[in-house]
Amino acid sequence: MASTSAAASTATASNAQPSTSTGASVNSHAHTTPIIATGDWTKNLVQLAKTAELKKHALTLQLHTAHILSAHASLEQKNKAIQDLKEQKNKLESERNRLLNALREVNEDRDKADLLEASLSKECQDLNAKIKVISDGDYAIAKRDVDRLRQELGQPPLPSLKEILEEKGIAYLKDRMKAGDKRAAADGAEGQPGKRPRGRPRGSKNKKPVAAANTQPAPSGAPGPST
Repeated sequence: MASTSAAASTATASNAQPSTSTGASVNSHAHTTPIIATGDWTKNLVQLAKTAELKKHALTLQLHTAHILSAHASLEQKNKAIQDLKEQKNKLESERNRLLNALREVNEDRDKADLLEASLSKECQDLNAKIKVISDGDYAIAKRDVDRLRQELGQPPLPSLKEILEEKGIAYLKDRMKAGDKRAAADGAEGQPGKRPRGRPRGSKNKKPVAAANTQPAPSGAPGPST
C-alpha cells in the first residue's frame, strides 16, 4: 500500500511538472510577440490630425471675423458721423453765404449812407457859408437901416435873426409834437373797436311777438267767422 501511494505521488509530480513548464513557455511567448494593429489606422490618425488643425484654423477664423465685424460697425458709425458733419457743414455754409450777402448789403447801404451824409454835410456847409455871407453883408446893412428908421418913427426894433430862428425852431417842435399826439390817438382808436351796448333795448321786454298774438285761439263763446 505504501509503495502504491508513493508511486502515485511520483506520477502526479511528474505530470504536474510538464504543465508548469508549458505555462511558463506560453507567458514568455506572450511577452515576446509584437502587437499587430488591425484596420486602416494610418488613415484614422491623419483624419484626427486634420480635424485638430481644422478646429485650430476655425477658431482663428472666428477671431478674425469678430475683429472684422467690430471694425465694420465702427466704420459705419464713423461714416454716419461724417455724413452728419457734411450736412451740418452744408447748413453752416448756407448760413455763411446768407450772412455774407447780408453783410454785403449792409456795407452797400452804409456806403450809400456815407455818400449821402457827405453830400448833405457839404450842402449844410454851403448853406451855412451862404447864411453867414448874407447875415454879415446885405442882411446886416438892411437890418441896420430898418432899425434906424423904426427908431426915428418911434417903433420898436425888429427881433434879431437869432431870435427869429429860435422862435421858428420852437414852433417846428410844437408842430411835430402835435402831429405825434394825433397819430398816437388815431392808432389807439383803431386798436380799440367800438363796444356794443349790453342788455336788451328799452321796451323789448314788454313787447309781444306779433306772430304769437295772431295765432292765439279764440274764446269758446265767441262766434266763428261767417261763411
